[in-house]
Amino acid sequence: MTPVEPASVTAQRRQAAADADAFLRAFHGSFTSALRWHHLDALWHRLREDADAGWYPYAIGEPPPEVPAQAEQVHRFIDEIDALLRAEHDEDYCGIVYADDLEVPSFVKIYDPGNLGVVCGFSDNPPLPGWTLSKLQPTDLAAARPAPRNRRRWWQRLFG
Repeated sequence: MTPVEPASVTAQRRQAAADADAFLRAFHGSFTSALRWHHLDALWHRLREDADAGWYPYAIGEPPPEVPAQAEQVHRFIDEIDALLRAEHDEDYCGIVYADDLEVPSFVKIYDPGNLGVVCGFSDNPPLPGWTLSKLQPTDLAAARPAPRNRRRWWQRLFG
């Protein structure tokens, strides 16, 4: 006999699944690049002004945060990521930071200058960003990404 879990636990699981779905829908939504460095400066300015709005800084590959960052943590994240991007993305343009809305952002993807792959254009397996900054609680993007087809076939051949 399978034990029945309390209704509160079931409701919490449903809410967690809904939150993960909302994050993934937003992640796969429409984004616009902060193409030039002055566009990135403007985006950072808007985010700093809204730093206490419940942002979740998330480094892909690390466990997703469970609670929003404090305003000072958001400011520090912006300062540190900006310094990293300017030091390691030695271009006269930015083009590796994307926001769902550059004027009123609620989701930002930041690609790692050391792992760009095919960020622009089309790819069946585009790289994940290095970091996100979102008003939605993140889900584990590395775990949510399906394995490439050749790897899935290999796995299914072994265990299918």
